[in-house]
Amino acid sequence: MNQRIDELLEKYWEAETSLAEEQELKNLLQTASGYEDEKALFLGTSTFSSEEPNLKMPTKTIPIKSGNWMNWAASVAILAGSIWGWTVYEQKQAEKQAYMEVMQAFALIQTNLSKGQEEMHVMNDLKYLNTTNQLFGNAIIK
Repeated sequence: MNQRIDELLEKYWEAETSLAEEQELKNLLQTASGYEDEKALFLGTSTFSSEEPNLKMPTKTIPIKSGNWMNWAASVAILAGSIWGWTVYEQKQAEKQAYMEVMQAFALIQTNLSKGQEEMHVMNDLKYLNTTNQLFGNAIIK
């Protein structure tokens, strides 16, 4: 019997036993003398499986408030982001308005410059005159 127990223990520690051989080993250990460590291992697990678990359900539930600060942090982050976004938008709108005013001023300058150039065509005939006699012609006073 001790020889069979030794064979089964050797197979068990090498993970080569079947469920039937493990049951046979437990039965042999119950009747055999010696093998105290093995008995404690194999027979101790069987006593654990026969015991009824003693679980107590909690009587009072405690609400968990650890995520509350995260809600506040998220709210503050969204608010700060919104304010920053709004100020950037307002700044871009002000830049756009200033750009449009500058472009209108340039358009007004261009219009007035064009009018001035048209009025200067009358003076184009005078640029070819070299002397005052040519300018006033025969109107010299005698």
